[in-house]
Amino acid sequence: MNVLLIALGLMMIFEGIPLFCFPDQLKQLARKLPELENDVLRFIGLVVMIFGLAAVYLGKGVFGND
Repeated sequence: MNVLLIALGLMMIFEGIPLFCFPDQLKQLARKLPELENDVLRFIGLVVMIFGLAAVYLGKGVFGND
């Protein structure tokens, strides 16, 4: 449960960074999202998930010896 709370906290931090630092640019991006094809959005989502999985894998390898 501790790891889940840490993961959720980190996710919230990373989700909040663009909102805090670049609110105007984020609004412009949100207006353009409906224009993108579903396949493009799915591909972007897949790439983000793969990077996230790689980060978890690398983090587990580096910090897994605790």
